Amino acid sequence: MKEHPHLAKSFTGVVPPVLTPFTDDFEVDTATLRKQVDRLIAAGVDALFALGSSAETVFLTREQRKLVIETIVDRAAGRVPVTAGVIDTTLPRVLQLVADAKEAGAQGLVATAPFYVRTHDNEIRDHFRRIHEAAPDLPLFAYNIPVSVHVTLSVPLLIELAKEGVLSGVKDSGGVDSFTRSLVEARNDAGIEDFTILTGSETTVDMAYLGGVDGVVPGLGNVDPVSYVRLHRLLVAGSFAEAAKLQTAINRLFAIVFVGDGARMGGSSAGLGGFKAALHHLGVFPNHLMAPTHQPLNDDELARINAIVDAAGIEL
Repeated sequence: MKEHPHLAKSFTGVVPPVLTPFTDDFEVDTATLRKQVDRLIAAGVDALFALGSSAETVFLTREQRKLVIETIVDRAAGRVPVTAGVIDTTLPRVLQLVADAKEAGAQGLVATAPFYVRTHDNEIRDHFRRIHEAAPDLPLFAYNIPVSVHVTLSVPLLIELAKEGVLSGVKDSGGVDSFTRSLVEARNDAGIEDFTILTGSETTVDMAYLGGVDGVVPGLGNVDPVSYVRLHRLLVAGSFAEAAKLQTAINRLFAIVFVGDGARMGGSSAGLGGFKAALHHLGVFPNHLMAPTHQPLNDDELARINAIVDAAGIEL
């Protein structure tokens, strides 16, 4: 039996993966981070996810990661729960991050399968079990993100670990709606009531909710949290036609992640660059810096992003 079903189910609804703002010398801009936490909570989000992919977590030092968690937890001040990514290549490194997250006050953990090394389900299973053993009092969420980890967590493995009480949920960023639906159906068939499924596919939230997910982890929610909160409430109320219209409007704003030229930058630079440029244009972030070696957007790309943001009419 899990020791923390109440905590696991507190990580539902809209759970933005909080971006990491930087100072000009690429230190964590804690003042701006605190303001962003306040802005997200004021918009009505249900929880916060520190150190996800959108936080550029794998570009941060161990000390910077801990500072990010401490800052978010301190500013949230119990208003919403905070879960923290403990994302690294292999178990010894992850366990260091688990210790830091616990000390910093995180109320949940998010981990991927091991990566860089070639893995088998036996090794992935052991990986999650050992993380849970290191922090049995914190709900542990598996992060399914095959585009980065090059492993798709299997539905039978996830359900097995849920039954054991190792996993309290999944953040599914696989981008395959049939996988998400299969996971929801397998959870329901197994009668596991305290296993939370969150979609990371922020442009198909309406379809994911119709399929039975418990919430969304939207990177774009850093830019427009109000719309994601409204979308969540419409979907919970069963207003799917109205929600579909709002999803379409959100997807028009999501076009900012495709402005960066793929001929000179990767998807991370384009996507995060779009988010940070939008926040800078809105006056939320003082700059749009990304950690090295992300490639910066040029003036033409920034202007195109600004036009998309202006057309969206985002509420601050």
